[in-house]
Amino acid sequence: MESTKPDTKPETSAPAPNFIREMIKDDMATDKWGGKVVTRFPPEPNGYLHIGHAKSICLNFGMAAEFGGECHLRFDDTNPSKEEDEYIKSIIRDVRWLGFDWGKHLCYASDYFGKTHEFAIELIRAGKAYVDDLSADEIREYRGTLTEPGRNSPHRNRAVEENLELFAAMTRGEFPEGTRVLRAKIDMAHPNMNMRDPVMYRIMNAPHHRTGATWKVYPMYDWAHGIEDSIEGVTHSLCTMEFEDHRPLYDWFLAQLSGVHRPQQTEFARLNLTYTVMSKRKLLQLVREKHVSGWDDPRMPTISGLRRRGYTPEAIRAFAERIGVAKREGTVDFAFLEYCLREDLNKRCMRVMAVLNPIKVVIENYPDGQVEEFDALNNPEDESAGTRKVPFSQVIYIERDDFMEEPPKKFYRLSPGREVRLRYAYYITCKDVVKDNDGNIVELRCTYDPQTRGGATPPDGRSPKATIHWVSAQHATGAEARIYDTLFTKENPMEAESGNFLDNINPESLKVITDCKLEPSLANAKIGEKYQFERLAYFCVDDDSAPGKLVFNRTVTLKDAWARIRKNTTGGLN
Repeated sequence: MESTKPDTKPETSAPAPNFIREMIKDDMATDKWGGKVVTRFPPEPNGYLHIGHAKSICLNFGMAAEFGGECHLRFDDTNPSKEEDEYIKSIIRDVRWLGFDWGKHLCYASDYFGKTHEFAIELIRAGKAYVDDLSADEIREYRGTLTEPGRNSPHRNRAVEENLELFAAMTRGEFPEGTRVLRAKIDMAHPNMNMRDPVMYRIMNAPHHRTGATWKVYPMYDWAHGIEDSIEGVTHSLCTMEFEDHRPLYDWFLAQLSGVHRPQQTEFARLNLTYTVMSKRKLLQLVREKHVSGWDDPRMPTISGLRRRGYTPEAIRAFAERIGVAKREGTVDFAFLEYCLREDLNKRCMRVMAVLNPIKVVIENYPDGQVEEFDALNNPEDESAGTRKVPFSQVIYIERDDFMEEPPKKFYRLSPGREVRLRYAYYITCKDVVKDNDGNIVELRCTYDPQTRGGATPPDGRSPKATIHWVSAQHATGAEARIYDTLFTKENPMEAESGNFLDNINPESLKVITDCKLEPSLANAKIGEKYQFERLAYFCVDDDSAPGKLVFNRTVTLKDAWARIRKNTTGGLN
């Protein structure tokens, strides 16, 4: 699979090409569906939604909204052994959080179990479906291969009445699981493997989360899916490319039924993103084997994980629009998703000062016990955000990385004898370094210039080359910071020499810092609130926070990796 980059320039918000939008425009112009646009988002409730699903959600709900139509949220709950109410609740929460509303169109495949069953009997009566006694292994063996035709089951030519009686007995629960199935009678030599007498119903003695023990047989996804679209009057059934080979089967099923609506299925390329996996099975493995803390772990590509990390629905919607919709499979760089997020957070986030790795600074000539307040901008991108007061005192904290005892040539931050500007406050100069018995630096002794209050230029006109952030020790709020990186070390985690994608898990994907010092305005920060820690990164208050315990997740760095990628591949940010 080739790696692709969106055609849009990062500096613009113009949408990328979307062939489905153009198709619907043509349909509207020709009045193909009587001016109607009905789409649906049909997740199976067997896991949490991920960023790939977000693309489909934005496409289905977005096209319906753009053309004055409706989009149904439908749960394809045809397999009770893998479905949980937890997943249904999470999916509803995620779709709403992304900003979409299905109105009265919340549907379930189980809503149509009765009708689907009636349609199956119609096919049996027409001689186009039969009850088969072959086991699952035997069905696979009889199916053939891509180069060899399949063989007819010895039960394929049962009489219609016998098939009706056997299917009725299956429905009543008179046979054990795995002993019989209902299959469509199509063509065991068909070049499309999906058309070789596919299974329509199987016996399952599992209670369903909505219908309880009512049913003993459950429809297969391929049998139910097209019928559900038909019943709901879907006009544009939008699926990812892996369903392209299933379309002839959906069409065949509907063609055998009398007087039913026949939707138009169109396939588009699914989203592939670097440094992550999109398989529900693999995501479930990560959760069950505790490689992550859960479905909402901020390193997961799930919508709940992205939300907890601090992503915004606006950023995800912008990302989905700007990567476009095409037939060709490709991989989008994770840096572009971060670019869309950074662009959104820059406009909305309050700026604050926080020190993640503190070193104490004592300003020796500053009056002992004195406290001043300085005005700090809340967001330079938004004048209406105003300012806040930041306290200053004799003892402050700065980042340990902002000091070097023996700095290299191009290090302009604090060092012995060097002056720097404290953001919003004063110029300070380092005079002495205090170390413990092991030689570790524990404190810096500095002086300040009173003539530089608020960062003012002193009479002699000097100006330090560096401005650093700080927090007053007397007023600081303590917090824990969780520094997240990509969950995998490789762009394509599936490329592992061992064949096991887990071998590519990034051991540095999470670092926890427990002794952070934050300005006092953050003391009452609420879960989900987002901030830019000046000079550091964007952070979000984590769900684990509680009164007296602040936990922040690093959402995304300030450094724009996408800009660097564009510069390296195009010769400049054109």
